[in-house]
Amino acid sequence: MRKNYNFTRRKLYLPEYGRHIHEMVDSLLEIEDRHERTRQAKAVIAVMGNLNPTLRDTEDFKHKLWDHLFIMSDFRLDVDSPYPQPSRQDLTIVPQKLRYPQSRITFKHYGKYLHQFVDRVAKEKNGSAEMVNLARYMRTKSYEFNNEHPNNESIVRDIRIMAGGDTEMDLSTIANMRSEYRSNVQQRNTKRGKQQAQNRTNNGRKNAKSSNQSAGSRGGHANRTQQRHAQHK
Repeated sequence: MRKNYNFTRRKLYLPEYGRHIHEMVDSLLEIEDRHERTRQAKAVIAVMGNLNPTLRDTEDFKHKLWDHLFIMSDFRLDVDSPYPQPSRQDLTIVPQKLRYPQSRITFKHYGKYLHQFVDRVAKEKNGSAEMVNLARYMRTKSYEFNNEHPNNESIVRDIRIMAGGDTEMDLSTIANMRSEYRSNVQQRNTKRGKQQAQNRTNNGRKNAKSSNQSAGSRGGHANRTQQRHAQHK
């Protein structure tokens, strides 16, 4: 008994249609009459459309079915198609290779664009304010990367490196950023402590009020109980 395994059969170009559809397409290649071959091809298209009945009546979907028909025939089917017959070259177009940027990032935790910003601001004559803003941003990114706040010397050093080593800007304003940062932190901590103390006070008042209300309700319940006992006596 001769067994017919799938690996001995021909390749399925579109496995989602199954082997029976491929065999139907192969039978189209054996029909010599072009008119009859075209009629049978339309019948195969109808069967292929039954596999997706919700999209069967759309125009684009019919175009896709005809393209799939030619693909399953290995582009050897010659019929009168309502759409242009695709070629093997059209479906094997290799996309162009995208160029990957090869520019080197000096400090990766700052990012690529910060380097460009520092280089541009360093060339401006009145760019001290912008440089201070960039330094604050560098402090934030450095903290995210190292989990500790950098000192001003490291920020200034990184700015000089990204600016090419020579900058005509006055970087002394960045030296005061540390004290300003500490004062802001202290103000935030003080404000946070006051808010927490206020919350504790409010919670204490609420607890005391609820305790008084519960005590009053218990006393009223006891008085009503005593009155009931007196009436029974």
